[in-house]
Amino acid sequence: MAKYMGPVCKLCRREGEKLFLKGSRCFSPKCAFEKRGYAPGEHGRGGQTRSERESDYARQLRSKQKARRLYGILERQFRRYFGVALRTRGMTGLNLLRTLELRLDNVVYRLGMAENRMQARQLVNHGHFYVNGHRANIPSMLLRAGDVVTVHEGSRSLTYFKELPELAEKRNCALWLDRDVRSLSGRVLRLPERSEIEGSLNEQAIVEYYSR
Repeated sequence: MAKYMGPVCKLCRREGEKLFLKGSRCFSPKCAFEKRGYAPGEHGRGGQTRSERESDYARQLRSKQKARRLYGILERQFRRYFGVALRTRGMTGLNLLRTLELRLDNVVYRLGMAENRMQARQLVNHGHFYVNGHRANIPSMLLRAGDVVTVHEGSRSLTYFKELPELAEKRNCALWLDRDVRSLSGRVLRLPERSEIEGSLNEQAIVEYYSR
């Protein structure tokens, strides 16, 4: 599956805020956004501020791009998720965000089993997780309420997973998930509420963008 291979710090700079795509590094002085908080490119530094020059279309586009980059999804797949959300009963914007949250790589990240979504995606790709007792290596796999995620038995002897219980204890777990760090497992309890999803995302602007 295609994925973004460029520098992720540039994505934060383009959106004008930290997306925490590198985990703990984003909290350290090494964070590129702390050194160069302006947008990349020759027009990034100086000139008008974004709020002074941003049109409705630009606002909608930036909202869509921010969500894509936060979850590490390319345009074609993101548009497909929007189509699914559009056909699902309820508010389209909330349906879209819930779909993104229920991706296997995001659930692994939300359980605290990975430092960031990029690492979670890599761990899933390498086949380190089971879903309901079956090996799962597709990061975009969508989970449902009741699904159980566990670390593969053969992976528990690896240094990363031996240290994971202690690391996971220090990381937050989403309220719509249940986590057992000692058994290296987690369960999807229910669909996430809007207040439990990234608050800076503007799902209404995303809906407006695709409804043009």
